[in-house]
Amino acid sequence: MSRTLRRVMIAALALLFIGAIAQVVSMRLSMRANTPVSGMAPASGLPQPASEVLARGAYLALAGNCAGCHTARGGEPYAGGRPIATPFGTVYTSNLTADTETGLGAWSDDDFWRAMHEGRSRDGRALTPAFPYTQFTRITRTDSDAIHAWLRSLPPVRAPNRANALRFPWNQPLLTELWQLAYFRPATFVPDDARDAAFNRGAYLVEVLGHCGACHTGRDSLGGADGVAFAGAELAELGWYAPSLLSDREAGVGRWTPEETAEWLATGINRHAIAAGPMAAVVTGSLQHLERSDLQSMAVYLKAMARPDTDGPRVQGLGRAIVLPSAGDPMLAGGERLYAKHCAECHGDKGELAAPGYPPLAGNRLFAMNSPVNAIRAVLHGGFAPATNAKPRPLSMPPFGPQLDDRELAAIVSWLRNTWGQRGTRVEARQVNALRSVPVD
Repeated sequence: MSRTLRRVMIAALALLFIGAIAQVVSMRLSMRANTPVSGMAPASGLPQPASEVLARGAYLALAGNCAGCHTARGGEPYAGGRPIATPFGTVYTSNLTADTETGLGAWSDDDFWRAMHEGRSRDGRALTPAFPYTQFTRITRTDSDAIHAWLRSLPPVRAPNRANALRFPWNQPLLTELWQLAYFRPATFVPDDARDAAFNRGAYLVEVLGHCGACHTGRDSLGGADGVAFAGAELAELGWYAPSLLSDREAGVGRWTPEETAEWLATGINRHAIAAGPMAAVVTGSLQHLERSDLQSMAVYLKAMARPDTDGPRVQGLGRAIVLPSAGDPMLAGGERLYAKHCAECHGDKGELAAPGYPPLAGNRLFAMNSPVNAIRAVLHGGFAPATNAKPRPLSMPPFGPQLDDRELAAIVSWLRNTWGQRGTRVEARQVNALRSVPVD
């Protein structure tokens, strides 16, 4: 058989295979679009939900931080339109208000449950996984119905949903179908009978409603969960690092008391750490509004998952050898001089100074993380804790980006990552430069 004929046959077989997959997916989509969820008849003419159901739905929507994604800057709450940057292009969030034409006004409880549990829209098409149904799939039906009832009670806002701006081939519906086939299976939350009620409630809030794994778990090149859950991930499109919830060197709370963790969740500040960037927004828009008992349950679960670090420094996702700076590194010497000039007045010569209830720099986990991104951003753009009802005017640190160049900022952060008992990788000037133009929020 000639080489040309062989190539023609291989191409023909590939086309047949792709066509077969497309046909199977199309049949699956058609079946899902016309089959009631979980064998339940579609709801119609539902009575106005009781006030306690609405109150519960409003609370659950806060726990899920729905407004955080589904409210555009300067837009109406829950009316969608906010751009979400992904490695495959931009996704625009949908309108969750009760508008019949552009929102959820025509959706039944079954339709909403299908979206949460199966990752499918009202018409049966697969939803983009930028909507974290991979976590929401385990929500209880009662909670799903309560959230939907509350969303239907919102004033309708006519806000047509904006088409996503995904690059080819990610803008093809077939790819989303195939992604679901490869990475997603609907699931149910199963409490651990060997654990108490607080642990299980915390697990439900962290893993399901709070969808913490959507940011704190790494992704592979196709956007599927990759590696150990909650082990930390680079949020390259946002210019932030979501630290590991397992590592006490990063965002693990194994060494914190449950009270300290609950306080941090409620305010974003305690004597160990300050929430910044996307996490500060979560504290402001979601966590500060939760009941203390729920925050304490989250603290119990987060403490149970944390583990001491015994391995050496590593940088996740860089795919190259890690080189630690030596004690005589000129960059570290320069960083020490710059720290004495620009930082010591507030933070102390040994990083020991801090306002009451705020963490000092010495031993600060910000400089112990595998990735230096968050530390670079704090020095470059300033450190801003979330404003909450409990702490409406938190202290902040001014940005040093306008005063120092990339090499100087890299030297300071490198020194902070290698002093007062810390041992981390050095920061390069190019890493600082890459973050200069990233939006502050």
